[in-house]
Amino acid sequence: MNFKEEKPIYLQIEDYVCEQILSGKWPQGERLCSVRELAAQVEVNPNTVQRAYTELSDKHVIENKRGIGFYVTANAVELIQEEHRQYLLCHTLPSLLKKAKLLNISKEEIVSICQNIENQ
Repeated sequence: MNFKEEKPIYLQIEDYVCEQILSGKWPQGERLCSVRELAAQVEVNPNTVQRAYTELSDKHVIENKRGIGFYVTANAVELIQEEHRQYLLCHTLPSLLKKAKLLNISKEEIVSICQNIENQ
């Protein structure tokens, strides 16, 4: 995994786990890699993976079944989608639209791009 400097590693691991769940690679109800296994795969300290798992557990995306391991919760996809949707609407889009305005990109150009994406 290639980590970016501007974001803490545990958050990037959290994003990775969420991507695996959203893509269906780690289905709801499935057991996740152990903390040590994932730490070895992504080449980080197990404490970093544990922090990511704790955050995801606090958000009810995964659950720890004591002595067995971490599992994807039944409503993980919906929880992830809602959190990412809210972030996109409240942070990403306003920032993007502000930049578009500074660059004199018209509403029509933005709508056209959106329509092209919709038709793909």
